[in-house]
Amino acid sequence: MAKDGTMRGGQRVGAGRKPNALVDKVNAGMEAMVMDLPDPDPLVGEDMPPVKEYMKAEQQIGIPLCAEEVFKDTWNWLKDRGCEKLVNTNLIEQYAMSVARWIQAEEAVSKFGFLARHPTTKAAIASPYISMAQTYMKQVNTTWYQIFQVVKENSMTAYEGGAPHEDKMELLLRMRGG
Repeated sequence: MAKDGTMRGGQRVGAGRKPNALVDKVNAGMEAMVMDLPDPDPLVGEDMPPVKEYMKAEQQIGIPLCAEEVFKDTWNWLKDRGCEKLVNTNLIEQYAMSVARWIQAEEAVSKFGFLARHPTTKAAIASPYISMAQTYMKQVNTTWYQIFQVVKENSMTAYEGGAPHEDKMELLLRMRGG
């Protein structure tokens, strides 16, 4: 404790050895703790939760937001691995929205270029869409790592990555009609 009474220091978030994947523990002959989760309430007539309306909204420039497609692809990817009930739906929605916003920012960079004009001095400045795209890409990676960590820790099959939108440029080109 510091002189001013505040607690400082301690273990940093994310510090330390990362946990091994379940498949690695089983292959190494280690005692793996497999939790028996209670049976979920049976789903009636739906394979995936409904996509929220804000993920389908038409954007100001007149094109649809692709978050619905990303949400469905990610859900199906998780379902193929048997982990759709282990990942919070809000996290999948956050991932889908971040991917959609990243695509929008990249489209703006493609449309308007790398330079912009300063509003008061009229001097050339770096396009603000570039920093927006970088920020959204960071959010995409962060949320994907959280989703993938659940799959890695709970799957009996080894996975080395492979997000449902690994080739994001292909998705970007499909949205532009290319």
